[in-house]
Amino acid sequence: MLITDDVYATFVEDFCSLLSELPRNTIGVYSFSKYFGCTGWRLGTIAIHQDNVFDQKIADLPEAEREALDQRYAMLALEPRKLRFIDRIVADSRDVALNHTAGLSPPQQAMMTLFSLVELVDHEKAYRQACTAILRRRVSSLLNGLGLEAKPGPLFDNYYGLIDLEYWLRKHLGDEVARFIRQNVHPLDIVFRLARDHGIVLLNGGGFHAPDWSARISFANLEDDVYDDIGRAIRAIAQDYVHAYHTAQQAGGAPMEFEQAWPREATP
Repeated sequence: MLITDDVYATFVEDFCSLLSELPRNTIGVYSFSKYFGCTGWRLGTIAIHQDNVFDQKIADLPEAEREALDQRYAMLALEPRKLRFIDRIVADSRDVALNHTAGLSPPQQAMMTLFSLVELVDHEKAYRQACTAILRRRVSSLLNGLGLEAKPGPLFDNYYGLIDLEYWLRKHLGDEVARFIRQNVHPLDIVFRLARDHGIVLLNGGGFHAPDWSARISFANLEDDVYDDIGRAIRAIAQDYVHAYHTAQQAGGAPMEFEQAWPREATP
């Protein structure tokens, strides 16, 4: 049994979902939030194939467990055993007892209907092309600010990006420089310094199971020219770290007190 999160599918060319490859085994999850820029509305859908293993698994349960489910969903149907898995999901989302209110959110439903109609009538996919062009332009602007020549892979959705500073230091300056900075600077110093010195607020990548020495950036919510500024700011911070390394080496490699932007009480 699989669950596939296809929220960013519309930003990837020729995206192929697990739902199309393994329809009987997969629950597909999609959100309108990213594609149509309505993140606060929490508009989404769940899709399950009519012929699915979930209904089959419920039908194959021992009789005692099926009787317990009959009691759980008795208020919804005269024959609760005929309830499909997708209907049980809707009921459970309202703790069953409030199932009669499930789906009754006219403003949100109206918005999802309009969004769906817009996509259906847009045969040339002009909206999708406009969105992806904006995101790619901003990624290019960030790379330009960072002074990097890189070509994102075909599966990159250009919606969020991770800047792994430690990887960059190892690749371009060597393991010794990266080791020195790990020993003398806290990973959160990057995002604190960006906020303090440059007025730029990013999140640390560690909160998203990314490397601790990374910063997460969204390409969906700022003007195009800002991303070039972000790239230059991160590059300036990296240069400051490298300068500290060279200063320490000139002092005989002795440990140094490095001015950090994150609060002292945050020291692990």
